[in-house]
Amino acid sequence: MRVEISGEVRARLRRALRAAGRREIGGVLMGEQIEPGHFRVVELSIDKDTGGRAHFVRSPEAHAGALDAFFQRTGNEYSRFNYLGEWHSHPGFPVMPSVQDAASMDELVHGERGIDFAVLLIVRLHWWWTIVSSCTLFRRDLRPSPVEILEE
Repeated sequence: MRVEISGEVRARLRRALRAAGRREIGGVLMGEQIEPGHFRVVELSIDKDTGGRAHFVRSPEAHAGALDAFFQRTGNEYSRFNYLGEWHSHPGFPVMPSVQDAASMDELVHGERGIDFAVLLIVRLHWWWTIVSSCTLFRRDLRPSPVEILEE
């Protein structure tokens, strides 16, 4: 799987990460399917309030409005534009999923929502400018696997 992140989305992430400093922040990723197995992040929500220095848990209710607005803007064309996954920052830790991160994502894809897959993007700023990231794919009944991140 490949995930493309546009310069506009990267710039928005960079601004949010700078503003958050050492506090973890995150949200949801909304994507466009370019072709099977190739997605572009076209929008993301940002929860600037609930994170701490070493922990972030997204409130689903807080991001429901962002998802609803995205679906409305894209004409409810779910086969092309849809929820892609989650993102959060690790300002003081490596950009690899923690045990808790993996458990949360497993719960998403194995839970009652019927999601076949979701990606987890973890980001941090290096020297206040460069975004360092990892992206992991979580699928039903398969082990998590790395995702190739492409810059637009």
